[in-house]
Amino acid sequence: MSDDHTHVQEFFGARAADWDTRFPDDGPAYAAAVTELGLRAGDRVLDAGCGTGRALTPLRAAVGPSGAVLGADLTPAMLQAAVRAGRDRDGQLLLADVAALPVRSGALDAVFGAGLISHLPDPAVNLRELARVVRPGGVLALFHPIGRAALAARQGRQITPDDLRAEPNLRPLLAGSGWRMTSYTDEDARFLALAVRED
Repeated sequence: MSDDHTHVQEFFGARAADWDTRFPDDGPAYAAAVTELGLRAGDRVLDAGCGTGRALTPLRAAVGPSGAVLGADLTPAMLQAAVRAGRDRDGQLLLADVAALPVRSGALDAVFGAGLISHLPDPAVNLRELARVVRPGGVLALFHPIGRAALAARQGRQITPDDLRAEPNLRPLLAGSGWRMTSYTDEDARFLALAVRED
């Protein structure tokens, strides 16, 4: 396992048990972001880096019983917390690295990634892997329940020009990874970038 993987597992493993209690008011923001994916009944969607599975319930509601919802995470303790919360009823949980997903090419209609991009060891390569598993015309949502400035303030730091979520950095990163950005929102209340899988 790479040092990046070990770091991510240690970071989130230590926080998994009380993750949901630390951010109890995020549910409506997750639901609103899922709505913007434009999912339909029967669609197949992946929550990449699903953590405790907070997006799985709104994703299941969007695709209905005929759809498929997968939640992939690298940290076993986060998936265990998702099971304790009963969210495994809304989607199939996979212990998997988003850099090498056990999903066939073009199998999905959409990918949802909450708080994902800042934890990717090689964002261009990892976003290309997400593009691989999505059909052409499928959608990617990169989401965070608070915006860049609010998150930086929470962490006691300043926003830097090299922030991957800054639009001038994210747009070309997505374009080089098989995605075309279609919308970008960065407000105190949320961050949401939507992109479409190119042919």
